Amino acid sequence: MSEKRLARIRNMGFVAHIDAGKTTVTERVLYYTGKIHRMGEVHDGQATMDWMPQEQERGITITSAVSTCSWNNHEIHIIDTPGHVDFTIEVERSLRVLDGAVMILCAVGGVQAQTETVWQQCRRYSIPTIAFINKLDRLGADFESVVRQMTERLEVKPLPLQIPYYEDDILKGVVDIVGRRLLVWDDDSLGATFQIVPIPDSVLSEASRAREYLLETLADFDDEVMEFYLAGQEPDEKKVREITRKITLDNKVVPVLCGSALKNKGVQPLIDAIIDYLPSPFEVKPILAHDKNTGEDVPIEITANGPFVGYVFKVYTDEGRRMIYLRLYSGTLHVGDEVFNTTRDTKEKIARLFEMHSHNKQRIEKAMAGDIVAAVGLKDSVTGDTVVSSSEDRPIVLEPIVVLKPVISVAIEPKSSESASKLEQGMQKIMEEDPTIKVNEDPDTGQVILAGMGELHLEIAVDRFKTAFGVDINVGKPQVLYCSTIEQTGGADKVFDKRIGEAEHSGHVVISVKPGKRGAGNTFAISGTVPPDLEGHIRAGLEEACLADPVFGYEVVDIDVNVEKAFIDERTTPQGLKIAAQMGLQDALLKAGVVQMEPIMELDALSPEEYIGDVVGDLSSRKASIEGVVIKGKYHQVKAYVPLSRTFGYSTALRSLTRGRGSFSMWFHGFDKK
Repeated sequence: MSEKRLARIRNMGFVAHIDAGKTTVTERVLYYTGKIHRMGEVHDGQATMDWMPQEQERGITITSAVSTCSWNNHEIHIIDTPGHVDFTIEVERSLRVLDGAVMILCAVGGVQAQTETVWQQCRRYSIPTIAFINKLDRLGADFESVVRQMTERLEVKPLPLQIPYYEDDILKGVVDIVGRRLLVWDDDSLGATFQIVPIPDSVLSEASRAREYLLETLADFDDEVMEFYLAGQEPDEKKVREITRKITLDNKVVPVLCGSALKNKGVQPLIDAIIDYLPSPFEVKPILAHDKNTGEDVPIEITANGPFVGYVFKVYTDEGRRMIYLRLYSGTLHVGDEVFNTTRDTKEKIARLFEMHSHNKQRIEKAMAGDIVAAVGLKDSVTGDTVVSSSEDRPIVLEPIVVLKPVISVAIEPKSSESASKLEQGMQKIMEEDPTIKVNEDPDTGQVILAGMGELHLEIAVDRFKTAFGVDINVGKPQVLYCSTIEQTGGADKVFDKRIGEAEHSGHVVISVKPGKRGAGNTFAISGTVPPDLEGHIRAGLEEACLADPVFGYEVVDIDVNVEKAFIDERTTPQGLKIAAQMGLQDALLKAGVVQMEPIMELDALSPEEYIGDVVGDLSSRKASIEGVVIKGKYHQVKAYVPLSRTFGYSTALRSLTRGRGSFSMWFHGFDKK
C-alpha cells in the first residue's frame, strides 16, 4: 500500500518573480481542493500561506510555507516560496527537496528578473516544470508575448496546452488544446464550477494553430504520434497527455497553462496538470548520496520499506520550539525513533512529528518516503544536514544546499543589558533559520554586524529580533560587504620555524596562486604525497588565509591555489604546516596584487515612456552599465548592472522620477572589480 501511495504523491512548489500572483494561485489551489474553506487575499493580509506578521504587513511572501491537499485520489505536497530576491535561499532550499515546480508568470510583466533566477535554480536540480501565465484579466496582458519571452530569455521550449478566451476584452475562460474544448467559469460560485462547451468560431483558427504546434512538438519525440501526424490523423487525448508527461519529466518541454487566479479562472485545470505532468517521487532522477567511507556516490532507493534517509531543508523556531523540516527520501520515520545525523556524526531522537499547513500543525505518529514533515527533538540538526536510521551502517550524506554570500550589513547593538543576553540567543536562532544571515563581531570596533542579501532582508531580520526574540536594538546604516581577488599570478616559498608555548613547530611549503573563474569560489590543490591528516591542516591554513587579504582585510574569492610542495621531515608539525600555508598564501597574494571587488546587482526598471530618459540618466549617474531598453506597450523596461553601493534609496528615486508609476526589481549578479 505504501508503494502505491508513493505513486500518487506530488511534491511540488510554486515559484515566481515577486507580484506574479504565486500566493494567490496557492490560495485558490487550497480552496478548490477543500483544504481551506475561505480564500484569503494577499492585499488584505489574509492569505493562508503568508502567516508571519511581517508578510501580512508587507503583502509579500518571506518564508517558504508547506501544506498538503488532495485531488483526484492524489496527495499534493505544496511549498509556497518567496518571490523577492532577498529571500532566494527559501526558494533554493525548497527546490532542493521538491520533485516538480509550477512557475507563475505575470501576463503583463512576462519573464522578469527573478523569473530567470528561479528558472536557473529549477534547472540546477533538473526539476520538471510547468508554467501558469497568470493575470490574463489585466489591461496589457499578452499571452503570446510571454510564451515568446520564455523561449528567448529562459531558453526553453514552451508547449501551450491552453490559450485564453475573451468576450468583449473580458477574460471568460480558457481553451483546452488537448481536449479541444472551451472551459468557461461561473463567477457566482467563486470559480468552483465551470462549463465545458465547444470552441467558439472566434478563436477556432487560433486554437487550431495551437493544436498543430502541439502535435508537431509531440511528433518530434514520439514515433507513434509522428505516424498519426504524417497520415493526417489525430492521436487520442490519452496518448497526447501520455507523451506530454514523458517529455515534461525529461525536461524537454515546459507545458504552459493560463488563467487569472484572482478572478478564479484556470485553477482547476492547473491542479489537474500538476497530477498529469509532474512526477511522483518514483519518477525523479535518482537521488545520490556521498558515502563518507568509500568516497563514492551511491543512489538512494525511493521506497517506504527501506532504511530511513531524510534531509533537513529548513529550521524554524516556533513558540520557543525548534522545528526541523524534513523531506523523507526512503524508509519510515516514527515518533520516538533514534536517528543519526551523518553530517555532524551525532545521534538524536524524534520527539514529535507534524504535518504542516502553513504555520498550523497536525500531530502524526509516522511519516514515510515522499513525505514533507516537521519534527521536534533534533537539537543539533541544521539546514543541509542528512539524517538516517541509527541502524544504518553507511555514513551517507546528501548534497548540501547552495548558500550565497551576504552582500550588505548593518551594525546592531542592544539598548539594554537585558536585551544583550537575548541578542546572543536570537542571533544563533536567526542564523539557524536562515543560512544567508551572518552575525559576527567586528574585531576592531567590537560592534555586532548583521549581514544579509539586501536591505529588505536585513529589515525583516531586525524586525524578527524585536518581535520573535524580544530584543530591543539600535540599527546602524547599511554597509556594503566588499571582497578581494587577484588578476595576476603569484607564489611564495614559506618556512615557519618557531616555538609556541612549550613546543617547537615547523613547516615548509611552496605555494602558487592564480586568478580563478569569476564567481566560481576558491579551489585548493595539494601536489605530491602528503599524509591525509597533515593535508587537512594545510587546507585549514589556506582557508584561514582567505578570510582576510593582506592589503584591505576583505575576504578573498575566486582564486586557484596550488601547494606545489610540502616538505615533511622529523621536525614537521601539523600546526607548523598550517601556519606556513597561511603565511605563504598571504605572501603569494601580495605578489599577485590584490584588487577590491564589490557586489554588482542586476536591475530591471519599468517606466512609462515619457520618463524613460530620466530613468536612464539616473542609472548612469549611479555608474550603471545599461544593457538595453525593451518596449512593453506604453512602458519601457531598462536592464542594467549597478554597484550595490549605488542602489541605496533607488526605490524612492524611481518613484519620484516616474510620478509613482515606475517599478523595479533587483537581484545579486556577482562580484566585480571596484
